[in-house]
Amino acid sequence: MQTRPLGRSGLAVPPIVFGGNVFGWTVDEAGTFSLLDAMVDAGLNFIDTADVYSRWAPGHQGGESETLIGKWLKKTGKRGQIVLATKVGMEMAPDRKGLAPAYIRQAVEDSLKRLQTDHIDLYQAHRDDPDTPLADTLEVFADLIQAGKVRAIGASNYSAARLSEALITSERLGLPRFESVQPEYNLYTREPFESGLQALVQAQDLGVINYSALASGFLSGKYRQAADAGKSVRGAKIVEKYLDERGQRILAALDEVAEASGATPAEVALAWQIAQPGITAPIASATTQEQLSELIGAARLRLGREALDRLSQASAWKK
Repeated sequence: MQTRPLGRSGLAVPPIVFGGNVFGWTVDEAGTFSLLDAMVDAGLNFIDTADVYSRWAPGHQGGESETLIGKWLKKTGKRGQIVLATKVGMEMAPDRKGLAPAYIRQAVEDSLKRLQTDHIDLYQAHRDDPDTPLADTLEVFADLIQAGKVRAIGASNYSAARLSEALITSERLGLPRFESVQPEYNLYTREPFESGLQALVQAQDLGVINYSALASGFLSGKYRQAADAGKSVRGAKIVEKYLDERGQRILAALDEVAEASGATPAEVALAWQIAQPGITAPIASATTQEQLSELIGAARLRLGREALDRLSQASAWKK
């Protein structure tokens, strides 16, 4: 599997990141192990998770995804083959959230324990914490890097202005900088990234691992009419958000390119993202081997200029 540099982190990663939010939520332990085995065998060795996954599920408290990944790492002994990313900052409990130094120090130990590893390759701020000075957060991240518990740091859900401020703070204080950013980005949701972050990440040579790469499954072609809302528990919200005139244009273009490429709409949607300036690797999840095969197919698919332009035009937003 061809790899790409993740910013200046020194990490070489494949063009698709496996999103670990499904582990322990919609995929049980046996399914998790099976997917991870097949993923690594295919050369996709980059996993993104978070301490908070999957706190939103009834009866869960967070840490479920990290725990299953840790069990798999211990069982297989494949830690050395994996680029492991996790995140900190979302609310785990009323008194366990944010990016204050004391909380980060405790949270990283909790994640390391659940993951059954001595280091995290990419430790990300899950979202900005305006109540904690950037310098304080960056200083504790620097301590974790110095201690060998973290190799590189990243920022998720940061605005271009706030990310720029963080980079300036790192340079001013001589601290490790955020080497990657994790924004929402896909064929439907383009404007937030392209209108600000894209130019910044290219100028600063940052890695980008974007989430919601398949727009909650919409870009797979699963939801084509209002009646499809019943196909999943999130179906109604997905149809309401994406199934408008522009969404229909995007699906039509995906179908057209997929047929010409001998690929699926999901593979084409991901391959378009992989080809976009500034994008390192989109994050996508799978709950079945069939879905995983599409992630693998997307990582290997190379779209021509005509196909890329067709998709870009169909999904264009008003500037």
